[in-house]
Amino acid sequence: MARHKTFDPEDVLEKAMETFWLYGYEGTSMQDLVKTMGINRGSLYDTFGDKRSLFLAAIAHYNDTCVKNAIASLEAPTASKQAIIDFFYNLIEGAVDDKDHRGCLLTNTAVELCPHDPQTKSRITANLRSVDNAFKKALSTAREQGEITTNHDLQALAQYFTSS
Repeated sequence: MARHKTFDPEDVLEKAMETFWLYGYEGTSMQDLVKTMGINRGSLYDTFGDKRSLFLAAIAHYNDTCVKNAIASLEAPTASKQAIIDFFYNLIEGAVDDKDHRGCLLTNTAVELCPHDPQTKSRITANLRSVDNAFKKALSTAREQGEITTNHDLQALAQYFTSS
């Protein structure tokens, strides 16, 4: 008979995400993950597979929680220039309050893994594209409302904001 899990997979995935965010993929050992997640190796492997699979799940979790929450205001039907200003204000506040100075997990991963890992690069690119699209939507609304001039390339400006 299979044993019942005594942990919430979402809770331990959050802990894994935090660990990868703090130390990076290469800087995080399986022992670090076992310790911070509070589960044994067997449970980790049974639930998430290997370290790479867990990392990719952690990246997806980061996108589904942190990134989607951050860009929600940019995707609102009325989002325009002020939503972009508010986005960066909140980003600055978060950075100032982050005692560990972790930065953005997507950016950190892009620097660490994307040059030599096509699968991770594909995932990070897709996640960053959603941020580009959110900025582009808010910029389009701002243009329609006369808040920015019509001579701006909205896609280029959105990509500029995403990389900022």
